[in-house]
Amino acid sequence: MKNNSTNNARIIYEFTKYLKEAKRLDDSTIDGALKSINRFEEFTGYIDFRKFRAKHAIGFKKHLLNKKSLVTGEKLSKATVLTATRHMKMFFQYLVTQKGYRAKINYSDIEYFNLSEKDTRIGNTKRKRNVPKIEQVMQALEGMPSSTAIELRDRALLAFVILTGARDGAVASAKIKHIDIEEQSFYQDARDVNTKFSKTFITFFFPVGELALNILKDWMDYLVLELGYKQNSPLFPKTKLAHNANQQFEAVGLLEEHWSNANPIRKIFGQAFEAAGLPYFNPHSFRNTLVRLGEKLCRTPEEFKAWSQNLGHESVLTSFYSYGDVPDYKQAELLRKLAEPAEGTSSDMEEQFRQFMQFQQMKKSA
Repeated sequence: MKNNSTNNARIIYEFTKYLKEAKRLDDSTIDGALKSINRFEEFTGYIDFRKFRAKHAIGFKKHLLNKKSLVTGEKLSKATVLTATRHMKMFFQYLVTQKGYRAKINYSDIEYFNLSEKDTRIGNTKRKRNVPKIEQVMQALEGMPSSTAIELRDRALLAFVILTGARDGAVASAKIKHIDIEEQSFYQDARDVNTKFSKTFITFFFPVGELALNILKDWMDYLVLELGYKQNSPLFPKTKLAHNANQQFEAVGLLEEHWSNANPIRKIFGQAFEAAGLPYFNPHSFRNTLVRLGEKLCRTPEEFKAWSQNLGHESVLTSFYSYGDVPDYKQAELLRKLAEPAEGTSSDMEEQFRQFMQFQQMKKSA
C-alpha cells in the first residue's frame, strides 16, 4: 500500500461509501475524486490526513499548476486543476465531520484549496464542443462496411446511438428485449441497463432519417434469425478473440456477452469517422447533435419538452444548460415568441423558458 497509513486507507474507504450511498454519485465521478486524493497523497508523502494544514493546500495548488500531463507533455489545464482542488475541498469538508478529525483539522485551512479568481474563471470556461452534424453521421454510416458480423454490429451501433442519443454505458448494457422496432423505442430499464443515476425511462427513436432505422432493423433480424439470439441476449455483443497461426489474438466473430465497459464503443466511433475522413466524434457528442436538431425541429415549448425528455432529461433547462448556449439570433427569436405564448402552452413550460432566458441574460451581462 505504498506509504499510505492505515488511518488514511480507512477514511478513504468511508468517504467512498459516503459518495456512493449518501451522495449517490456514479462510479466514474467517484473514481475522479479518488484520483485527486491519490495525487494529494503523493504530493504530501502520504502524511496522515489529521496533520493537514493550510500549507499543504497551498503547496498542492502550486504543484498541480506546474505539473505536466503525461499524455500531452504540457501543463495541466486549469480545468483539471480546478476539478482536483474541488475534490480535495469536498474530501476535507467531509473529514471535519468525522470522529477523530474534527479536532485535528481547521475548517478555514480547507479554503486554501481555492484557486485565484482568474484561474477559477479560466477553469470554468466552456470549451467549444466537437459536435457532428447529422449529415456527417450519415456520411460515416454510408461508408461503413457490412460484410461480416463484426462490421454489421459496428454499423448498427453507430445507427443506434444517433437514433436514441443513449449514453455509451447504456448502449453497452442494452439487451434485445429493450428494443421495440414496431414502436421504435428503447426501454432503458435501470434493472438491466446502465443508465445515469439508475433512472428508468423510454426513448423513442429520433427522426434522423430512414438509413439509421433500416440499419438497426436489419441488425435485429440478423441477431435473432441468423445467430439465434434470445431476448436476454446483448444488443451489441462483444468481439470474440482467438489465436491465429502466429499465436496472436485476432477477431473471429461475436461472443454472446456484454462488453464490460464502453471503451470498445469509443474505438468503433473513432474508426468509423476516420474511415470517412472526418474528425473524431465521441458517442456522447451525438446527444449534442440531437439537442441542436431539436432546436431546429421543435416549434413549441411542449415539443422541446418531449424532445428533452426523450434524452432522459426531466427539465428542458437541463438540455439547454448541459448541451450548449443558445445563439444570439435564436435567443432573440425565443424572446419574441415568449411575448405571445402559443395557445395551449402550459404555465409550467412558460416558467421554465422564462428562467432559461433570464439565465442567458445574466451570462451575457457577467
